[in-house]
Amino acid sequence: MLNVIEPGLSTTVQDLGRLHWYHIGMPPSGALDNFAFRVGNLLVGNDEAAAGLEVTYAGPRLEATADTLIAVTGADIDFRINDRPAGQWQAQAVKPGDSISLGGVRRGARAYVCVAGGIAVPERLDSRSTYTLGRFGGLDGRKLLGGDQLPLGQPRVSPATMLGRMFDPALVPTVGKTLDVRVVMGMCSHRVTPASLAEFLAADWEVTTEADRIGYRLKGPRFEFNAGERPFGAGADPSNVVDLGYPIGSIQIPGGLEAIVLLNDAVTGGGYTTIGTVITADLDLVAQASPGCHIRFHAVGINEALQARRARAARIEQVRLELGIFDQAGALGQ
Repeated sequence: MLNVIEPGLSTTVQDLGRLHWYHIGMPPSGALDNFAFRVGNLLVGNDEAAAGLEVTYAGPRLEATADTLIAVTGADIDFRINDRPAGQWQAQAVKPGDSISLGGVRRGARAYVCVAGGIAVPERLDSRSTYTLGRFGGLDGRKLLGGDQLPLGQPRVSPATMLGRMFDPALVPTVGKTLDVRVVMGMCSHRVTPASLAEFLAADWEVTTEADRIGYRLKGPRFEFNAGERPFGAGADPSNVVDLGYPIGSIQIPGGLEAIVLLNDAVTGGGYTTIGTVITADLDLVAQASPGCHIRFHAVGINEALQARRARAARIEQVRLELGIFDQAGALGQ
């Protein structure tokens, strides 16, 4: 197991999420940066969906109790083993008693700690991911606390087989202070004036301090609604609509005062106007945006969104091949 000596600011157990329960109002949770999490698991010989830790802004200090492998991916963070700097995006060996510490992020917002065998907390609705609002999944439905003990699963391969395996660092996305994010417009965008929608796409939106796993509040221009878009009578808030489903990444505009990008722990539906949805492939970028970053939205169609998803899958497949992992079942080249 891993002993939690210090928990960090907000560290939770996550996997790829509980993906088949949205229809009953259960959000998927799961790692916000899908690419970084999946690659972290590949680096230590795990299935891509094995549970690991998501670290936000400042990380934990952990103690290993057995010989194992760990990999830290995602945000650029101060990562040390026994107080010595350690490299990210590669497997690192640890021994019983070794200290694993993650300090503050230098760039990005979320780092991932993947361990050979995965973190073996119980599954809840087919996932080990933590949904903190519902106190569900993960370790008792909450973020980590000092003194916690994290059980580990059985590694699929000998740790020695993954040590030293590398892949082209050019495959790792870069995150700057300004992010270009693609969005499929729609849902309720017809309620907003064409001029206001054009302004939405032209503006630099600033990430505020209210940015977490539920959603990111963005500061920018106000929205103007078309005349007559007041479904509940004169004086009603024109951003109110009859309740509808919220896809992950949908952008709601309550009161027309701000834009909120809804993420993995958000409610699954509600009654605010949504003007578009961030494409799946670019949610990884949003996950690494920190307060003060700026986001520019670019409207794309469904075909471009699907092509971007295929491109991300191809990038992960290239990582798999360069690490010597040759088939979709996860068999490792020896």
